[in-house]
Amino acid sequence: MENEEFFDDILFDDFDDDRPIVGDILAPFTLEAYQKGEIIRVDLGALTGKWLAIVFYPADFTFVCPTELSELADLYPEFQKEGAEVLSVSTDTVYAHKAWHDTSDTIKKIAFPMVADPAGKLAKYLGVYLSHEGLALRGSFIINPEGVIVSAEINDNSIGRSAKELLRKLRAAKFVAEHNGQVCPASWEPGDDTLTPGLDLVGKI
Repeated sequence: MENEEFFDDILFDDFDDDRPIVGDILAPFTLEAYQKGEIIRVDLGALTGKWLAIVFYPADFTFVCPTELSELADLYPEFQKEGAEVLSVSTDTVYAHKAWHDTSDTIKKIAFPMVADPAGKLAKYLGVYLSHEGLALRGSFIINPEGVIVSAEINDNSIGRSAKELLRKLRAAKFVAEHNGQVCPASWEPGDDTLTPGLDLVGKI
């Protein structure tokens, strides 16, 4: 019985039915972030008009997280070339972000804002908050310039993600947004053929 109650707490407290899904508009949150030696305010509403990748991770000073953030740091210029901003988010404070940035050679590479969500407000809103731990799951979200969530990926915290795949999905989302009527097949990369859905394709792919 105790285990069942614990399961119910996780299921209904952490992931309620009101969380946004793909196709919904991201609410305008404002949170503190650490970036390039400064504490700044990040206004998600002010980022409307450009592509946005929001990447949650459980905690600073951990093990899988720096491997993910290192990849993101290396690919950040490629995201910027696509007109996109990257935000990493955890439930740590901006002071923890600064301490990690100051002490880790891997994290020193990060140039994008490291958002602090100590109350878990953004994590709860996007359905990645674990209230029994006070941490976020590994959630990745792509938001288009109109503020619409076009991609969502949530992993168990033991499973690291690929920044290359996040960039690939962003590029695919951009392509279909800019080329009405076309869709991107599996593993599509810029320059690959796309598809134009229609009856002539049915049963021929």
